[in-house]
Amino acid sequence: MNSYENINSDSSENIHADFENAYDLCMTNLKHDDMVNYLKSGNVYQKQFAALNFDKVKDKTDADALMSNLTGCDGKIREAVAYKIKHILINSENDIRELFAEGYGEKFADASIDINANICRLVIDSAAMLKDYSEFSLIYTKKLCSYAVEAIKELQTFEFRDKKYVINKQLFKLYWCLEALSYFYDFADSSLIDFIVTNSYNNAEYTIREKTARLILASGQFENIKTMLQNDENYYVRAVFLNH
Repeated sequence: MNSYENINSDSSENIHADFENAYDLCMTNLKHDDMVNYLKSGNVYQKQFAALNFDKVKDKTDADALMSNLTGCDGKIREAVAYKIKHILINSENDIRELFAEGYGEKFADASIDINANICRLVIDSAAMLKDYSEFSLIYTKKLCSYAVEAIKELQTFEFRDKKYVINKQLFKLYWCLEALSYFYDFADSSLIDFIVTNSYNNAEYTIREKTARLILASGQFENIKTMLQNDENYYVRAVFLNH
């Protein structure tokens, strides 16, 4: 699992000082190399500032500097980096996109199930723009499937007395895996997709059923389950198939 537990490390008494330091940064005319150095060795607000103000990615070093802060650090940094990566990929040619596809399949998968839903959304959107790179997609999808299977098996062992937040953590992970797999299902082992779908379509949480419905619709498979979900008790699950 990705190490996103070490987040929001700034204590409340430092907030004012951090604001002043961040303001000072904004008033400084920093160069591109300064931004890269902050991403490599800066503190929380320096890394956040550098990510948000990163002007362009020129080479693998620049891509590495951003990607190294996509997981395993303060949430403010991770969200800023996720936002900037999506922005860069939207506005980049294939040579720049390739820099993010090389060697980062698992890193993107880890970030796709971040504890922050905004990060999950940004990262999955970014990963979808790298789908044409088959090696990236195969690695990304394999890791997503392993997380989804892990979450399903964990959920199957829980009992009513288990703490709600423990259950919700696995549901959250499964939710975003299903979302990402609706873009990348064709890179997955068919037996794993079969396991994931057949163990998610009847989940008590309608959001999981809804994401399963989207995966089924994208894949064009599982007609029997599709029929059941088309008649689901929840409107949002049924709505997935409207106009299709």
